[in-house]
Amino acid sequence: MEFEREKKIFNKFIKSKNLRCSDQRIKVLEVFLIINKHISVDELYKMIKSKYPNIGMATVYRTMKLLVECGLSGETRLNDGVRYGPLFRNDHHDHLICVRCGRFDEIINIEIENLQKRIAKEKGYILENHELILYGICSECQKKK
Repeated sequence: MEFEREKKIFNKFIKSKNLRCSDQRIKVLEVFLIINKHISVDELYKMIKSKYPNIGMATVYRTMKLLVECGLSGETRLNDGVRYGPLFRNDHHDHLICVRCGRFDEIINIEIENLQKRIAKEKGYILENHELILYGICSECQKKK
């Protein structure tokens, strides 16, 4: 079956919190993993609602919080709200966001990662975590003028 590793991680975490691993939570997890991109709770809810009309917004919201807590999703806070993205890959990535349409692209670049580490070290910091968000206008929005 698809996403068995992630489902096991989630199920184990849910049990450690003395919560029930409901079918609705698993369906939210599955849809989130299939999408495999950064998404708001509202966007995710719309996708889930079309396929599973009995799942409510509160369930989606609470499930996403649990996915962050157990390490299957990251949480990026932006001006227009929170976006959730998959963390089940082993690569760190940064973000490039269009200020007009909200397009959200991942940047995976070892040179940027090394530069960030070097800057932290030069300033006397031990880097524990970081997030780089670049804002601009995407190619599609540039064409629209």
